[in-house]
Amino acid sequence: MKISRRLLLKLSPLLFWQGSATRLLAANGESPVPFGKDYPKLDSLATGEWWKKSAGGKGKKSAPPPMKVPRHEVVAFALYTADRGVLKMTAQLFPLMPDEAREARLEFERDGKWQEEAKAEIVLPGWSAHFRIENWDDTKDVKYRVRHGKEAMFEGTVRKDPKDKEEIVIANMSCNSSRTTGLRPEIVEHLLLHHPDLLYFAGDQTYRHTEHTAGWIEFGLQFRDVIRDRPTICIPDDHDVGHPNLWGAGGRKSERGDGADGGYFYPVNYVNMVQRQQSWSLPDPVDPDPVDRGITVYFTNLKVGGIDFAILEDRKFKTGPFGNIPEMGPRPDHIVDPSYDPKSIDLPGLELLGERQEKFLHGWGQNWVGAEMKAVLSQTAFCGAVHMHGSRKGRLLADLDCNGWPQTPRKRALSEIRRCWAVHLCGDQHLAVVTKQGIDEYGDGPFEFTSPALVNTTYGRWWHPLDEKAGPNPVESSPLPWTGDFKDGLGNKISMMAYANPPNVKNEKERADGYGVVRFNKKARTIRFECWPRFSDAKDGEKGQFPGWPITVPMESNDGRKVAGFLPELVFEGAENPVVQVVSEDTDEILYTVRIQGNRFHPRVYSDGKYTVKCGIDKLGGKTLTGLVPLETGKAGERKIALSP
Repeated sequence: MKISRRLLLKLSPLLFWQGSATRLLAANGESPVPFGKDYPKLDSLATGEWWKKSAGGKGKKSAPPPMKVPRHEVVAFALYTADRGVLKMTAQLFPLMPDEAREARLEFERDGKWQEEAKAEIVLPGWSAHFRIENWDDTKDVKYRVRHGKEAMFEGTVRKDPKDKEEIVIANMSCNSSRTTGLRPEIVEHLLLHHPDLLYFAGDQTYRHTEHTAGWIEFGLQFRDVIRDRPTICIPDDHDVGHPNLWGAGGRKSERGDGADGGYFYPVNYVNMVQRQQSWSLPDPVDPDPVDRGITVYFTNLKVGGIDFAILEDRKFKTGPFGNIPEMGPRPDHIVDPSYDPKSIDLPGLELLGERQEKFLHGWGQNWVGAEMKAVLSQTAFCGAVHMHGSRKGRLLADLDCNGWPQTPRKRALSEIRRCWAVHLCGDQHLAVVTKQGIDEYGDGPFEFTSPALVNTTYGRWWHPLDEKAGPNPVESSPLPWTGDFKDGLGNKISMMAYANPPNVKNEKERADGYGVVRFNKKARTIRFECWPRFSDAKDGEKGQFPGWPITVPMESNDGRKVAGFLPELVFEGAENPVVQVVSEDTDEILYTVRIQGNRFHPRVYSDGKYTVKCGIDKLGGKTLTGLVPLETGKAGERKIALSP
């Protein structure tokens, strides 16, 4: 009896499918080893004949979720941003069967009917689909759904830009331990109560170093109920690309297992896959040229509700310590020698953000079109605000994985952040802190909020001065004993405002993990930092936060330089909230460029001399005043400036 191929498929689909799998994979252009013969197991749960593989096994409690799901569930989640008339959305799919279509569809609900807007190829390796919609109208909410095949779909809402809201809320998150599997209802339910306008995941969304697709899908399942209907910024950090620590060194090849020589040790197409899955949905990079070996970049900016966020890659261009500075500890990035001179490792030629990102920051800080306040987002902190690493016995003098090193480019980066009165938000450190950065003097730089680890299963960190004393100028009435002015182990001046030490990392309820919430009040020009424990109840109000929070700071305090005097007060006619820039005529340095609140502004300066003031409604150039000098104490002065659209 001859059995037809169609009948055989109906009677025994798995038998037929497995028997022809190799041919179908080849026909689809899918290599069983897409990252090369030297890496046959890289992303193995989502490549080759993935359906034959299991992430579990006897006693494997920390395995990712299975990649084989009912076919109506293959669209795992989607994330998006919308800015400057462009909607960008990434849909992440579970691995597909060899005979399933390699195409996803995006539909919008308009006038009560679903309409197909676009189709996108599913990109391999990685199983992601990417949609770019031009001429996007951001004035109204639009329901969407991503579809595959006849039944699979993921639904959500592209929100309108909340320009009319007085307060814009961002959730600040990082470090989502893969050793604690399952969903995250204790976090997601509380996040929804804060009604964030924007989600920021600062890195280490997954710790499944060699299985990013499985780990990324796991992350998406955990957070998709908050991601589905609000813009999301997601940037990968070291663990996402399979590193314990990362000094990208402009994309070079790392030859060490710890990456301390700089560069990436996994193949370029693996690194690019990770970045594509996590960050393609960001606005287009401002300087899109790849770095060495074709590794892509994503640094850019995104405006939400009038808050302009610069999104940095503080790992990609940074110099590795091994071979570039003397070793003073058990490993190239750890310094334990108390006699070392911090200046000995601040050497010419060492990079942090790199020339391209420094140029971007400088221009971004002066561009206030559509922006009322600014913030900078990156993976890690511009200081070493940690004393103990991993355990109570793991005291380090300095950790070169943080952005406190190299010190000179750190100062350049902070100077650009200060120049537009921006705050800095980051993660990575597992320890939640708020610091006031010092560039030349204590407190002369911007505020920085490092979020706690979302789930901190294994690696605790503590702020614990050796003498157990507060520094000079401690925070008044703080419940925390060790606030005030300190130097980190790299010699950087920092003012500790708040920290959330874990009482006991072995107890799941005492690991000090959680998330940050940052509220930008456009009318008051203030920023409020909140820090919520993972198992807190957001309905409890302020008392549910870690001790020392919330902290509210004026936007102008992100420039903490000592004021030497004031220029004549500016009174604007015909304009509210114009942009003002103050430039020293002696040095040509831009002191600051900011959007003021109201129609009166008293420019402050930090030394004697002559100054130029430029102003405009959205762009500088509406009016320029030159030769201005600080007023003598007690003298009044006023300049009326007419601005027109």
